[in-house]
Amino acid sequence: METAVQSAKTAYEKWRNTSVLSRQTLMLKYQALIREHTKEIAENLVKENGKTMADAEGDVLRGLQVVDACTAIPTLQMGESTSSIATDMDIVSYRVPLGITASICPFNFPAMIPLWSFPVTVACGNAAILKPSERVPGASMILADLFTKAGAPSGLLNVIHGQHAAVDFICEHSDIKAVSFVGSDQAGKYIYKQSSAHGKRVQCNMGAKNHCVVLPDANKNKTLSQLVGAAFGAAGQRCMALSVAIFVGKSKDWVPELAEAAKRLKVNAGHIPGTDLGPVISPQAKQRIHSLIEAGVKEGATLALDGRGLVVRGFEKGNFVGPTVLTNVKPSMQCYTEEIFGPVLACIFTNTLDEAIDIINKNPYGNGTAVFTTNGATARAFAHRIEAGQVGINVPIPVPLPMFSFTGNKGSFLGDNHFYGKYGINFHTQTKTITQLWRAGDASDIASSTAMPTMQ
Repeated sequence: METAVQSAKTAYEKWRNTSVLSRQTLMLKYQALIREHTKEIAENLVKENGKTMADAEGDVLRGLQVVDACTAIPTLQMGESTSSIATDMDIVSYRVPLGITASICPFNFPAMIPLWSFPVTVACGNAAILKPSERVPGASMILADLFTKAGAPSGLLNVIHGQHAAVDFICEHSDIKAVSFVGSDQAGKYIYKQSSAHGKRVQCNMGAKNHCVVLPDANKNKTLSQLVGAAFGAAGQRCMALSVAIFVGKSKDWVPELAEAAKRLKVNAGHIPGTDLGPVISPQAKQRIHSLIEAGVKEGATLALDGRGLVVRGFEKGNFVGPTVLTNVKPSMQCYTEEIFGPVLACIFTNTLDEAIDIINKNPYGNGTAVFTTNGATARAFAHRIEAGQVGINVPIPVPLPMFSFTGNKGSFLGDNHFYGKYGINFHTQTKTITQLWRAGDASDIASSTAMPTMQ
């Protein structure tokens, strides 16, 4: 691991002086190679993570969109200036790189999350260290190989592997100036504390409990279709997966149709054609999901659809959990207070939109939320009143495209600058401001002389 830092340090000393246009050229070449090898990367995700091919290709595409944004780095890195701010005085500010930055990545998006970080930091002039999840390292290795083939200098991107020792190394090493993390609450809080204690910048995207509100005037068929996809896609293993649906008034009558639609989803190994959701990541994850479902039932929730006990022919020992719908859930229940991170949708019933908003705003997490309605005034009021960093209007997973930033808040994020977009550029650069004074009176015309110069 120390070798990786030394390699990055050497590369940075050269890369920091490389022109911004040269960085742009690297991003353009890298962009083309990822597009060319999308299927190869996606196939690796299916094998290591268990995703369906469609979901895996989406994983790569979402990461590629960040690389697309990085090709505009000359515009994104422009500083500010004011001339004649005082007599004969100008001020100019530049965005300059930090040095070496590191990214610690989760298992659920093996391509997208690495691409959220190291292309941005390298485009900003830094060298990068990438630690993929030990469960799914393959995509990072493919991406690193393509980066080299795109023309990246040796040592500009370094991949290290491991668990706790590797994390501590990143958090504590004095040459690493910033740390990006996406993952669980427990790990995120530890990484934030340790990295901050060692003087580093930190951005941590952590847990979530994403809600949506379904109003009676919503388009029923479209709403139910979107709820099913958002709650159960990727086996619910998304930090922006829909965890809770709050049905207001008569919309609660739609729940049986929701359960029927979820029941029709095909659960199988990700490489099997026609599969809608694959397995969860591990036997431990499967057991935890089962226990939280059982906790909900014991506390009074109703199982409208039970995905436990699912056996997939040919993969009898697989980590499969079928789509599960819990109704009559209360905010005090364990199945609500904990992030399940599986294909489980908790349904809450309220009489008014105000009650629904109050429930969401009291939740400690703030990654994303959504409302389904055909009333524009209601949607606008919801967006302004709700306390979540990303809001969808008839969009169940409101993840912004990379020209914006991923802006989860409250308990879902620790740090000051978010991932990608303008916040991402701010995170991976620091501002150098130059105040310069050139007195007009110091300028003088120097007459030309044709006489023989002397040594006097």
